[in-house]
Amino acid sequence: MTNIKLQVNGMSCRHCVVSVEGALKDIGASGKVDLENGTVEVTYDENRITTEQIKAAIEEQGYDVV
Repeated sequence: MTNIKLQVNGMSCRHCVVSVEGALKDIGASGKVDLENGTVEVTYDENRITTEQIKAAIEEQGYDVV
């Protein structure tokens, strides 16, 4: 398993947490949102999921991965 921390702009509330964590779960990853720091820690199997897929899943929810 691989862990990455992404900086994500636009997250500000509980709905944001649910949206991002749910989108990651849907692609087979797990994520933990830190609203205070604007980050998402993601754990995933690098043999099944790419970082581009992770970023796309978050961006599809309306947030910007920087």
